[in-house]
Amino acid sequence: MTRLLTVLAVLAFSLASAQSTEPLIFREKVYDFGEIQETKGDADHEFVFTNGSGRPVKILNVITSCGCTTPGWTKEPVPPGKTGFVKASFDPKGRPGYFNKTLTLVTDLDANPIVLQIKGTVVNKLSEDTEFTVSVGKLKLKSRTLSMGTVYLNREPMVKQFPIMNAGDVPMNFLSVEKPSYVKIEMPEALEPGQKGLIRIIYDGKAKGTYGFASDNVLIRTSDPGEEVKSFSLFATLEEYYAPPTAEELLSAPQAFLKESSVDFGQYPPGASLERKITIVNKGKKELKIKALQGNCTCITAVADKQSLRAGDSTYIRILFKPQTRGGTQQKAITLFTNDPRNPVQLISASVYIND
Repeated sequence: MTRLLTVLAVLAFSLASAQSTEPLIFREKVYDFGEIQETKGDADHEFVFTNGSGRPVKILNVITSCGCTTPGWTKEPVPPGKTGFVKASFDPKGRPGYFNKTLTLVTDLDANPIVLQIKGTVVNKLSEDTEFTVSVGKLKLKSRTLSMGTVYLNREPMVKQFPIMNAGDVPMNFLSVEKPSYVKIEMPEALEPGQKGLIRIIYDGKAKGTYGFASDNVLIRTSDPGEEVKSFSLFATLEEYYAPPTAEELLSAPQAFLKESSVDFGQYPPGASLERKITIVNKGKKELKIKALQGNCTCITAVADKQSLRAGDSTYIRILFKPQTRGGTQQKAITLFTNDPRNPVQLISASVYIND
């Protein structure tokens, strides 16, 4: 009987927690497409959610941070306990390289919007029959960017291979490489004309030791006449891995609750420096640690007044926006990293209109 009461208490706590902090419970709020082909049309993903509130919820609008992303969503009210979706369609045409876009969801439940995120890397692959479409001298690759995707700071290093080919008429020797200390790169010693090979990259997230999107430069020295030194961009998104918590673990886990997940700075003249603050509360039972805050642009930064919150404690996150030479409507985002196992990565969207 005691065990039954404990299980019921855990379930009741979990349901109450979900209803009070996340009335719409998403399977994930961040989706990584990985590599997508520029010429293959839109890349689509559906964010599926369950209505954990006590009444039907209707999605009123979904606002995207870029015209390259087209939203779709469940048009009818979603009854309690039932599922709905928000669809993101990203157009990769003319947008090679890394992308990171947001969708801001507005409902009739309350005034707090929900921010979803899509990311990935657009590569230039022209057709199924053309494997290598990028030329760096006589070296051919699928893309000039080396994207590692998500790399976890608390797991084994990420390993990924990138196909290459010598498109020249003479052998190509690989002489040396310049790269970050937390990255290992393995290459063939040489490739004969027309021969294919692999660049193997081992990315140690723990040794990197930072959170969020990271960009590095890799230089490979070869014997390729006229373009001996070849430069590549190395991308990764770093975060911690958390296994899905059990019902019992939820009783004692920290829980990061943002009283606002979006900030509207309003209208300002060019060159203004703007600051807003939002409140974050630890609604869990264990200490909440704010690991990092990262803006998706050099124009926006954020800092927390406290890095550690006891159960029930709160603090401010101060968001600073410097529009620099930007004008018109600006849609930016801050990524929040915590040790909340339910939702370790959260987005805070920010908008401002800079008068011309």
